[in-house]
Amino acid sequence: MLWPETEHVDELNHLIEGQFRYTSDNSAIFPLERPTGLDANKVELGMRLFSDPRLSADNTVSCSHCHNLSSAGTDGLSLSFGIGAKQGLRNTPTIFNASLNLLQFWDGRAASLEEQIDGPINSPVEMGSNWEQVVAKINADDDYRRDFSAIYPDGVNRSNIKNAIATFERSLITLNSPFDQFQRGNNDAISAKAKAGYHLFKSYGCISCHQGANIGGNMFEKIGVLETYYDESAAALKNADLGRFHLTNIEEHQYEFRVPSLRNVARTAPYFHDGRIATLEEAVNIMARYQLGITLEQQELDQIIAFLESLTGEYNGKQL
Repeated sequence: MLWPETEHVDELNHLIEGQFRYTSDNSAIFPLERPTGLDANKVELGMRLFSDPRLSADNTVSCSHCHNLSSAGTDGLSLSFGIGAKQGLRNTPTIFNASLNLLQFWDGRAASLEEQIDGPINSPVEMGSNWEQVVAKINADDDYRRDFSAIYPDGVNRSNIKNAIATFERSLITLNSPFDQFQRGNNDAISAKAKAGYHLFKSYGCISCHQGANIGGNMFEKIGVLETYYDESAAALKNADLGRFHLTNIEEHQYEFRVPSLRNVARTAPYFHDGRIATLEEAVNIMARYQLGITLEQQELDQIIAFLESLTGEYNGKQL
C-alpha cells in the first residue's frame, strides 16, 4: 500500500511539537469568529475554482466533488472516488473550518491550505493532473484570465490559483452554532441534555484532545490508547494504515492521526480516518472504549450526542 509523502517532515514535526506545548494545559472550547482580512474578490474567484472540474486531468472531478458544501463539506462516503472511479485510501475530512487545523490531512503532511491543494491535484487517484495542465486550462478561459489579472499582477499561475482557492477555504467558517450561542451567554440556546453532555465531555477527559476554537484539529493522537483498535491478524496488519508513521518512520507515530474537529460532527458521517464507522453513537462508544477505557451508560451517551449536535453551525446563514 502506498502512502503520500512530504518533503517537509522535520518542519512539520517542529510545528506539531510547538502546538503540543501550546495545548498541553488547554481545556477550553472557544466560539468561532468570523474570518477577517479576506479579499472578497479572491474568495469569489476561489469559490469558482473550487467547483471547477477542469482542475482534474479528465475534467470530471472538482474540489467540491469530495468536499460538497451542501453536505457539510464532505461526500458522505467512507472512501472517496476520484478520476476513473479510483478509490482513495482515507475518509475525506470536511473542508468547513479546515483553516483552523494545525496541519492538513489525517497525517498532517501539509503545513497550509495552499500546500494541501498540491495533494489532490497531483494524486493519481484524485484529480490525476499536474500544475502545467491546470494552469494551461485556466489561462485558456477568457473570464478567468481577466479576473486573475484584475486581482494578481502576474495573472494566472500555480501560486495564484492556490492562493485563491485557499482564501475561499478560509472563508468556510461555520458560525453561530447553538453551543457558540450558549457560550456567548444565551443559556437557552442548548438543552439541559446537551449541557449535561458537555459536563460529561469535560469530566471524562474528551476535552483534553478536542478543544480550542475548532474543538480538535490541533494535535495528533494514537487511535487505540487503552485498547488495540485494529484487528491484529497478520493479514489485517499487512495493509493497516499506520497514520503518521508512513510520513515520519518514527515508531511512536504508528496509528497516530490528527484529532478531528468536532464542529458539525453530527453532519459529517461516516467517521474516523477509515470512514468505517457509520453512526455518531457508534463513534462515541468507540472513543470511550479505546481512548478512555470506559463504557458509557445509554443516558450518558445520549447526553454527549446532544452536546455534539449542538456544535452544528451555519453556512451562508443556514444551519448545515
